[in-house]
Amino acid sequence: MAVEKINNALGLYNYNISVNAVDNKTKNQVPSHAFTCPSFTAKTIPLNPNQQITLRTELNNKDEKKKYNEICAKLDRNTKKVVNTLLKNGVLLSNNSDDRTSVLDNLHKIATEPRAQGLTNNGILRDTIATIAYPFLITQQFGDIPNNYRQSAIQANNMFKSNTPDIRQTSDDIDVEHSGTCVAASTEFKLAKQMPAEFARLAQELSSPKLSATKHIKLENLADNTLNGVWLLNAFDMPFKLNSNYDDAELKFAPDKNAIIRAQIQTTDKDPEERTPLDVLMQSTFMQIGSQQSYNTLTDKRAGKFNQNDKGLIEFEKTFTESVVFDKNILSVTYQTVDENARLVGYETDLDTMKRHLLTALDMGENIIIGYTQTNENNIIVNGHEITIVGYKKDDKGKLNFICNDTDDGISRPIVYSEDYLLPKIHHAALPKEVVENDMNIVPNWEEGIDMFKQMKKQVA
Repeated sequence: MAVEKINNALGLYNYNISVNAVDNKTKNQVPSHAFTCPSFTAKTIPLNPNQQITLRTELNNKDEKKKYNEICAKLDRNTKKVVNTLLKNGVLLSNNSDDRTSVLDNLHKIATEPRAQGLTNNGILRDTIATIAYPFLITQQFGDIPNNYRQSAIQANNMFKSNTPDIRQTSDDIDVEHSGTCVAASTEFKLAKQMPAEFARLAQELSSPKLSATKHIKLENLADNTLNGVWLLNAFDMPFKLNSNYDDAELKFAPDKNAIIRAQIQTTDKDPEERTPLDVLMQSTFMQIGSQQSYNTLTDKRAGKFNQNDKGLIEFEKTFTESVVFDKNILSVTYQTVDENARLVGYETDLDTMKRHLLTALDMGENIIIGYTQTNENNIIVNGHEITIVGYKKDDKGKLNFICNDTDDGISRPIVYSEDYLLPKIHHAALPKEVVENDMNIVPNWEEGIDMFKQMKKQVA
């Protein structure tokens, strides 16, 4: 099914798309104001502005040809065609990854090197190829736990519990009906769409026997100086070590310890429209980053010091996650003004300025993860969600429409929202600093974190 969707999609599209992320609640269907988008053109950007990416569409040496042939030897005819298309459009040999390895390099490692227990080379290989070729396949839908896995899942979830009521609750907790991983799934989508080589690198390392990946970042992309950058990494309990110049850091990305159980289940018992094993590992890893290493894939719940809710990630955590995954100075721009009763009372800027911010970022090649809200008749916010804006176009009447991806709508295609509908609903958007710094006084993520931490210390005292 996935390969058929890819074959129908590749090469058919004539406009660019960008992605938005919204909040933690599940949407069961696409609203009537939205319509599905038939096509898109993938747009990739460098890992950082100083990295020069050369587009290549031909295998140039024996090593590349050997890797290509060994990969294709493990694939069916349709998936081979997808790989060939990735070669012809420059994606397969792109190397916009942390260690400059290419998509081809990492697909070859997935195909030929051992995978973690319960995962298969061919399964992870096909999932990685399919996701890079058509990121709209990514979903946050968990799926059920079959009876043959149930007891081991319950035992794993109860491993460190001694309270009898908590132990009894486990059987219900592992049956996740509404996923809270929209931020993580949107981050996965953005990574696959904008930086396929980095996506393939993480897919390879996270599914390997070590079940972890390294990531190098510049501390200036987290905070104004080294000390504040280090504070932020420590506040999120992120495993890291500094380089000798104290300006770069090597981070360790890893899914939570229970993620492998979900990944094994999806390897043998995946139903249509559920997450792939690769989705499980990616989304668990990004949830771990944002939740201060407190996420549990079996229950889709988290702890952590910054969020009172046990599901999903808050705006501050989302911004940190996106900043370290993309090694980029990301600002979370809050557009809606909300009072202490969760009532939407206004906006921090006019809608034309908001629109200009979004269009500028999209024209830069960014996919924009946004959070949108839904209100009742009294303007009280009753729901929120994270989605990705991937592009825009004008209709026959000259009206602007935003092309979006939603990992929780049950539709593996982009959808379109009119500007009149979407702009007033945007609560926050993750944007590059240079896009908004001249228009709005934005509090950087590290400053927000320090202030939040001080407030929590006062409450405890």
